[in-house]
Amino acid sequence: MKPRQFRLALAFAAAIISPAFAAPGDAQFLLARDAFRAGDPQRLEKAAASLGEHELYPYVEYFRLRMRLEQADDATIQSFLNRFEGSYATEKMRGEWLQWLAKKERWSEVEAESAKLKAPEQDAQCLALQARLAKREAAALDEVQRLWLSLLDPPEPCRLALETLIWEKRVLANDVWERIRRQFEANKASWARQTMAYLPLSQTPEEKQVAMLIDKPAFYLAKLPANWAATRLGREMAALAVQRVAASDPAAAAEALERIAGKLQDSERQWAWSQIGMHAAKRHLPEALEWYGKAGKAGFGDEAAQWKVRAALRAQDWATVRHAIEAMPVALAAKPEWIYWLGRAYRSGGRLSDANELYARIAGQPNFYGNLADEELGRKIAKPAKAAAISDEEKSRAESHPGLQRALAFFRLDMRTEAVREWNYSLRGMSDRELLAASELARRQQIYDRAINTADRTQNEHDYGLRYLAPFGDQVRPAAKNQALDDAWVYGLMRQESRFITNAKSSVGASGLMQLMPATARWVAKKIGLKDYHHGRVNETEVNLLLGTSYMRMVLESLDNHPVLASAAYNAGPGRARKWQANQPLEGAIYAETIPFNETRDYVKKVMSNAVYYSLQFNGEPESLKARLGTVAPRGSGGRVEELP
Repeated sequence: MKPRQFRLALAFAAAIISPAFAAPGDAQFLLARDAFRAGDPQRLEKAAASLGEHELYPYVEYFRLRMRLEQADDATIQSFLNRFEGSYATEKMRGEWLQWLAKKERWSEVEAESAKLKAPEQDAQCLALQARLAKREAAALDEVQRLWLSLLDPPEPCRLALETLIWEKRVLANDVWERIRRQFEANKASWARQTMAYLPLSQTPEEKQVAMLIDKPAFYLAKLPANWAATRLGREMAALAVQRVAASDPAAAAEALERIAGKLQDSERQWAWSQIGMHAAKRHLPEALEWYGKAGKAGFGDEAAQWKVRAALRAQDWATVRHAIEAMPVALAAKPEWIYWLGRAYRSGGRLSDANELYARIAGQPNFYGNLADEELGRKIAKPAKAAAISDEEKSRAESHPGLQRALAFFRLDMRTEAVREWNYSLRGMSDRELLAASELARRQQIYDRAINTADRTQNEHDYGLRYLAPFGDQVRPAAKNQALDDAWVYGLMRQESRFITNAKSSVGASGLMQLMPATARWVAKKIGLKDYHHGRVNETEVNLLLGTSYMRMVLESLDNHPVLASAAYNAGPGRARKWQANQPLEGAIYAETIPFNETRDYVKKVMSNAVYYSLQFNGEPESLKARLGTVAPRGSGGRVEELP
């Protein structure tokens, strides 16, 4: 690049940085990053030479080394790793070097370097396993085998490690079919196709059969050849086709299975019924438990096991709730939701001491089911004692922490993804006091999502004022009051939606503090008569709050003034929230637990628990989560309402 071109590029890079936040070297760093992305070593060297001292200098050195990694010698790479130890750039470089070492089959070095990773990704973990497998280490084979039924969409290094199980005959045809079933359950049919290559030749389907089964499962079942049940391949493929039909039409799948069930072996038939039961439960069909019952006592995958409990909760069949949770794998049954619901099942059966013992295991946890367990034990939801104030010395150490400085520099440059990675990497090994100091630093910098995330990590010393930050109070609370909304609920929803990032934008295009979709924002603006609105204004705090709280009020009024329904509607749409109501009154906690969408189910629980803590913070008195959850009225009981976006 010629001198004049470089000066123009530098001026352009400087122009895109807000003058209020720019620091010396910021523009040069952006030039270096752009040169790296463009694969231009000359521009990169010119930008690096003019960078001077800068927090992100390790990343410029990473760019330089990464561009010549294939030619760099070991000493050069080790020098970089030693010089910048503790930065995420070092972690990233070490991970990439591991891949290069693995290609060269330098397994002893792969094993040594992988041990130095502080937060290894799954592919790096599998490279380390490959290194141990190269030494024929039996314990490594055991570790890989534990991934067989859980790592269903493996990155390349893991796929190669899993294949070792085939060559060593540690997994046989039964295990391969079980993995294929799990992949179909998880809607990973393309990965199941790859797994089919591990089957014995006599059980390997033709590609056109697999394509028909996946794309046209009902047609596949209708065209089964006369002798389809004579082989395991034919039976397994028929069961998989039933599963695919069930995903869109459980009743049609049940009808199809009834026709062929007599020709299937027990394990095949039971698995197919469990899948029909699971998909029926996700649609809240009353036949779900009946179809689950036809699966017998066969072991289910985690997803099917959990939806059997949810179907029983909707039916308020507490005996089945108990049996289904007790049949779960130990690790799954140990989750707070299933501890709580097993306690409820015990209480329903008169086993009060057993129920209280279970509640006590999760009581005090700052989450939805910890809150409910507290109330079952007659305890008020409370915040732990506030940690001592952060000292000036602790604040100073946080401010001078190199990793946090790098993260703040990335935030300054609006490189949020890189900033969050560096910030989170820097938190490793921090004590509670250090975490609280880092959280306070983020709060002072108005990086509210990191303040919350960091305060959430403490184990023994806590500050719920940081965990449940309430910024923009002079704007949020009046906006909530104008719409006659509970400000604790509004804050609880915002904490979950955006973590108070004013320019937050989701992968589907939702924007701002209250994460409004473009069409919804336009509709609300028109509905309330907001003049001069255009989508460029959606991230203006006042406008975003006006539109968001107005929409919350409309949704709440259209859904029986029930905050659980309205929270579900805010995330997944009012139509779905109504569809998920039952034909009879339903406990709010059961409604929340049986929401079919994983994201929305988790969202509603967190919003409602958040609201309890904000209410406690604003009013000084604990509030009952169970009272907030209340009872959800039957579907259609509210009469005809206006359709909302």
